[in-house]
Amino acid sequence: MFQAPEYIESVSVLLSDVLSDIGVDERIVLKRRRAALLAESMETRSIQLQGDNATAYCFGSQSEGTTTLQLDSDIDQLWCFNDYNVIQDRSDWKPGVANYLMIQDDTVSPGYCLLQRLRNDTPLPYHTFHDKYFSSKRKGKVLGERKGKILIQNTFLSAVAGAVHGGVRHGPAQTLPEQPGHSNVDIVLAFHCKSWPLQARQWLDWQGVGQWPSADMRRYCGSTGCFLVAVGSKGSQHEELEWRISTSLAERCLMFNLNITQIRCYVLMKIILKTFIKPYFEDTISSFMCKTVMFHCIANTHSNIWKENNILGCLSLCLFVLHNCILNENCPHFIMPGNNLMRGNIPHTDKPYILQKICDVVSGRCIALLEIECASLGLRLQLKMNNLSSFKSSDIVSGYILKTLARETDFIIRSCIISISNSSNEEAVQTLLKYIFKLVDTSHHCVGVDKTACRLFAQRFCTSLGSALASHSIHLDNAVSAEALTWITLGLNTDVSSGKLKLASIYYCVGNNRKTEITLRNIERSYDLNTVEPICGCHLYINQAPRKGFNTVSNDHNEEAIQHITAFCVKFLPYEIKCVPHELQYEMFRSSKDTLHFRPPDDYWIKLTVVDSLPYLYFLQYKTYRCLGRQDEKKRALSTLLRTIDREPDLGHRETALNLLGQCMEQEDRAEDALRCYLLSLRR
Repeated sequence: MFQAPEYIESVSVLLSDVLSDIGVDERIVLKRRRAALLAESMETRSIQLQGDNATAYCFGSQSEGTTTLQLDSDIDQLWCFNDYNVIQDRSDWKPGVANYLMIQDDTVSPGYCLLQRLRNDTPLPYHTFHDKYFSSKRKGKVLGERKGKILIQNTFLSAVAGAVHGGVRHGPAQTLPEQPGHSNVDIVLAFHCKSWPLQARQWLDWQGVGQWPSADMRRYCGSTGCFLVAVGSKGSQHEELEWRISTSLAERCLMFNLNITQIRCYVLMKIILKTFIKPYFEDTISSFMCKTVMFHCIANTHSNIWKENNILGCLSLCLFVLHNCILNENCPHFIMPGNNLMRGNIPHTDKPYILQKICDVVSGRCIALLEIECASLGLRLQLKMNNLSSFKSSDIVSGYILKTLARETDFIIRSCIISISNSSNEEAVQTLLKYIFKLVDTSHHCVGVDKTACRLFAQRFCTSLGSALASHSIHLDNAVSAEALTWITLGLNTDVSSGKLKLASIYYCVGNNRKTEITLRNIERSYDLNTVEPICGCHLYINQAPRKGFNTVSNDHNEEAIQHITAFCVKFLPYEIKCVPHELQYEMFRSSKDTLHFRPPDDYWIKLTVVDSLPYLYFLQYKTYRCLGRQDEKKRALSTLLRTIDREPDLGHRETALNLLGQCMEQEDRAEDALRCYLLSLRR
């Protein structure tokens, strides 16, 4: 079954070129990793700013850089609660906190453990417990007793994960509703244990034939500890009491130390899985099994085989090992070999067909690869084999990465802002100041993407703080205080337009039409319609292909390009109401108190004024030129507003833009046109 054809070297080089063309090269892999780690850091900052002692992690293909646009890999998030002290030795017990002792004996499935609650005043177990004591804990926490030990059921965190609105449960993960054009988001809640799991201690002293993983890698992995995920082993007698031990941080380290051929081989395995296995046997072979197989192959072969001109041989080797794992229904976890990843996963009725599929791919040699439609891999390979060039998509991939990061940035920061939407102006100012000072302090103690995350957050909060202060000073004196302008200035350059539009809006509300006009002119000058992408984290289903100019700039830059080629939507909260033109203030009163309770949780924006940058730019121009009596420029602004609403495909708040257009039409005495705009707005 496993033979290397004579032409393996030449085809391998062509195949490597094809994978590079679709975005699997060193530079794009690093771009993906940096974007994922930055989003991870921002998510953690957001959680902690809002008072929760938790850390967010982004694992899986997105953070590894082992995906393509067409693979549409899930986004795997793990949220770790840090208020719990999970230990493997009683000497690590801490007073005054919730301590849980990991139990790993022969009654527990390999790769799993039990959690025993210890007392807060001494490192001894509870023998009895009272409902009153546990009733003060998080709802959904249920304890079970086993051989006199009080154990926590894994339904504790599973129940919390199940509370995520609209999601579907998949094992320990909560999969958020899929949006067209977007990846699924799987959120897993977990505890963390600082010490390396007992079941994996031998691995720290083991080294494969190819001197991989290295001693330094294993030393680092040993410092990462482990996570405890709320799911038991399938079919276990104590499934509801077991917690899966996860070494995701160590596995991330291993992935980050692969060379580009190994990464491409893994991506190829996932493409083959997507093409030949998943359409027929969806829940049998997972990408994690493929990753594990590849780890075993790398560790048990010499490093000199993992080269660009031998990628076909590497792929055949991995598929051969995967075939044997399926045949024996045993895929040992790379770090904890006692944990069989395939246990209970492959129905006996499906097994012969899955084996045959893999045999067909291996024995078919290049023919199977030429049949792959995912990422047009087969067509691209055929073009290469006929000395024809194939389209290189690195700029498109770069644009997708940056646009996704910008949208996630907006989404994450917005969650912090929304959390204070019910605050008074004074309360909001104090909260935003606290956020900014905390971010500045954190920034002094971190480096890299963590420092960048703090800066991105702080800038946006500066704009919000300045707007809140301006709203208060306008309310008192119909003027903008110097303090408000100082804070707003600190956040003006987060993107091309949103911060500057808030400033223009403030000037307009105090009647300073000259400064309003100058600010708007500067925004329009920097807003290149061929390059700037509208970014709206409010409606994730909008996913138009980025502009060509946006892709070009994204290809040459990382997150620093966000301030030059993106335009976030403009958000005003109730405590900023005096900074909002009266036509937009109505947006804050779209629901009465009686109906507000019946709205779904994702209608968080119902009390906000949110408008896309471009329509708001032209609306403010129309209003300003009207006040200045400049009729030609007023007509141009109105015409451009109408054209933008009609033609711009990437608007997240088209209904708000239509509402503004309708009010402009009223002021133009075009009642029928105004009514038409209002009706269209209501239908959206």
